[in-house]
Amino acid sequence: MHPMLQRLDDLAAHLATRADTVALLGLGSAGAQRGRLDDHSDLDFFLIVEDGATTRYATATDWLAVPCPVVYSFANERHGRKALYADGIFVEYAVFTVAEVHRVPFRGARVVWRRADAPPGLTESDAPVPRPPYDTVEYHLNEALTNLYVGLHRELRGEHLSAARFIQGHAVDRVIALLRLSEGEPPYRDAFDSSRRVERTYPPQVLPLAAMVPGYRGNVAAARAILDWLGDRFPIPAPIGTAIDGLLSS
Repeated sequence: MHPMLQRLDDLAAHLATRADTVALLGLGSAGAQRGRLDDHSDLDFFLIVEDGATTRYATATDWLAVPCPVVYSFANERHGRKALYADGIFVEYAVFTVAEVHRVPFRGARVVWRRADAPPGLTESDAPVPRPPYDTVEYHLNEALTNLYVGLHRELRGEHLSAARFIQGHAVDRVIALLRLSEGEPPYRDAFDSSRRVERTYPPQVLPLAAMVPGYRGNVAAARAILDWLGDRFPIPAPIGTAIDGLLSS
């Protein structure tokens, strides 16, 4: 068994001895898609507890340290923490009651342990995954183009970091969405982060990330690469295409 999965099992064995715990859910590569797990994965999980126990488990780490000492941790949200074990396993977790967990958007959870009287359906969220207003070629194409336009204006103003976020961040996210729509759903797609595993899904000749994400001083070159990529695959509306070309020549 992979050490991270063993760590979850060891945690589950300890939590099963506590009266105020209900279930332990593995998420991400420790969840339903364990084929994603490798030596560079972190360990994501939800701990489900009785009403009134959330704050105690979210602030204390004594229960977390039972399998191995915790050498570093901090509260990254009201319900959870990030922590590092002495053996190098990094964990990110949140603590919820049964009622609370159904209001959290998540997908792909796996029951590692549940109390015999735990309610069914703990791996199902009632909250929708955040999505853009439209998931269409027209939307993602035009979002990418306007990201380039705004980003290039910020580049010309000297706001290189903001420009990089628009050009090498937001516009590239739209490129990835266009690939998903044109080539089908990639395996192990992360519903919350489109950048995950794209290098395994799309070869450089399909998604030339080195050209699209060259770095802080490469915004103009990145915008040109993205515009060329879009133009090779989709009809670009002349007004916005001409405007972007003008900025690239400035």
